[in-house]
Amino acid sequence: MGVVYYANYPVWFEVGRAALLRGRGMTYADLERRGYHLPVSGVRYRLLAPARYDDPILVETGVTALRSRAITFAYRVLREGALLVEGETDHVCVDRAMRPVRIPDELRRALERPSPDGDR
Repeated sequence: MGVVYYANYPVWFEVGRAALLRGRGMTYADLERRGYHLPVSGVRYRLLAPARYDDPILVETGVTALRSRAITFAYRVLREGALLVEGETDHVCVDRAMRPVRIPDELRRALERPSPDGDR
């Protein structure tokens, strides 16, 4: 149909989360090496307009809620300034045994400080 398949947007959200963490001085691999994971516990998004193949896409990512064991990220998918998709993902911080744990202080500090690139 010439448009991006709707199920690809959560994949773009994941790319946005990884970029946000990198922009704040931490990688997801760093987090895993320390024994923590952030599985998705919820995802919501609203399609406002389709992205088309070869469109230049920008994914803006930010943190909207940071609780003791959970994080909510928000996303805006844009094409040349036009909003195509907005969404959120919820994550629970777990240890290697998949038990919920407190968000480590280093991650909390990274998520609380602004990103030098504006979370893009």
